[in-house]
Amino acid sequence: MYEIPQTTEQLDTWLSEPTDAVREVLSDLKGDILILGAGGKMGPSLARMARRASPSRYEVVAVSRFRSAETATELCKHGVQVEYCDLLDRNQVARLPESANVIYMAGQKFGTVDAAERLWMMNAVMPSIVAERYKNSRIVVFSTGCVYSFSKPETGGSKETDPLNPPGEYANSCIARERVFSFYSREYNTPVLCFRLNYAIDLRYGVLRDVADKVWNEQPVDVTMGHVNVIWQGDANARALQCLEKTSCPPTILNVTGPECLSVRTLAERLGQLMEKTPHITGHEASTAWLSDASKSMEWFGSPTVSIDEMLQATANWVMRGGESLGKPTHFETRDGKY
Repeated sequence: MYEIPQTTEQLDTWLSEPTDAVREVLSDLKGDILILGAGGKMGPSLARMARRASPSRYEVVAVSRFRSAETATELCKHGVQVEYCDLLDRNQVARLPESANVIYMAGQKFGTVDAAERLWMMNAVMPSIVAERYKNSRIVVFSTGCVYSFSKPETGGSKETDPLNPPGEYANSCIARERVFSFYSREYNTPVLCFRLNYAIDLRYGVLRDVADKVWNEQPVDVTMGHVNVIWQGDANARALQCLEKTSCPPTILNVTGPECLSVRTLAERLGQLMEKTPHITGHEASTAWLSDASKSMEWFGSPTVSIDEMLQATANWVMRGGESLGKPTHFETRDGKY
């Protein structure tokens, strides 16, 4: 197990540590790496991982509006080139550098219940602007397991071939994002991979942090959404970079998460043991949840390097020490798709 981080810098170092497989893939990669929407929760550590995997052979360019100047400064400090850009502005996108390799992480989820028009602009129109601009690149498109319907835990979760019929505008706008990139892939023979992630774990946010905060603060843990999938953010970053060599036309579809369908009740109880707290459980487990079968990604990349128990131990330690929080709950408990 990696030594449990005690500081934010130690955590960011862990999240951005490239695996040998990442180093191997990127050593054979032709061209620079452009990360669009790199200012969010995952983008900075993914950009740093790409840079650390090969310190000088190619450029790593992080593109965002960068509402946090500190994020941009930190990326520059670690050798990542920063470009400020509103991806809804065609003129700004046109001025971005060419790149053979694009990782598209942009989108919107929260705060859109009363602003559905912006949700669709961000998740359906913006992909069209980017896909047209980078039609000659290979593109890994971040998507979500929320594009599926709910499934029963005993089935192992939804497979890449399952139909898409989810609840809520957010999930359907994510289907639109995939459809737009698929259209451009077929139209221009652009190699694409849709990276259906479900859910990435960082000690500052994520499902485990949500549950840990409630256990630590003796608040109710609702188990109505009774099961979840999780994967360490560093493992998700590594898989995203390795997927640059897995793009295809028509697009490849890949579920990315951990191997287990995890009981929220059991997670709360384990965190309670680690924190010496008794979880206050409310609700009753529904028979279905948003779950993904990641067998295909396990065949390609092997098991994640960080186990669920290692994540739980690190999360409990971080929360008990008063470690930084992004203050952005996942709302994994939501069953109507309204965020």
